[in-house]
Amino acid sequence: MSPLDRPLPAEMPPFYHRYVDRVQATDLHTALETSFKQALQTFNGITEEGSLHRYAPGKWSIRELVQHLIDCDRIFAYRSLRIARADGTPLPGFDEDAYATASRADQRSWHDLVNEWELHRRSLHHLFRSFDDAALARIGTANNGSISVRAMGWITAGHTLHHLHILTERYLDHGHA
Repeated sequence: MSPLDRPLPAEMPPFYHRYVDRVQATDLHTALETSFKQALQTFNGITEEGSLHRYAPGKWSIRELVQHLIDCDRIFAYRSLRIARADGTPLPGFDEDAYATASRADQRSWHDLVNEWELHRRSLHHLFRSFDDAALARIGTANNGSISVRAMGWITAGHTLHHLHILTERYLDHGHA
């Protein structure tokens, strides 16, 4: 098995399997690149005004959804870096809804959010390319579960695809954005 191959189910808590299952790529770098390109293409088709759309009361706006992707990508990258560098400190979880509320994403421009997401994802790709085989295979603890660095990369790609599916199904298929 190559360190870039799809992670085994035992390399991550079961909650994350749904994200990895969304990824069609056969190696980690292709998975990250494909999810990046799909997301960027989708985001570029959304207008400034449309980015404020919510598909139901109390649900995130499209801007908040993208801010959620930025926040999660940063957290996943940080966890990956800590584990890859053999830091055995258990890493905490986070409350995604509290992050969304505090983000003030709707006060930012759509262009600025997409630009930030794009820059961070490019940086994340470089981070994962910098990991050697041993770093990718390293296991740590995040959010009270064992997880490999490799799995974190696949989860990052799949998490993006998961939210693109929601964006397409619940926001964009109804003529908004």
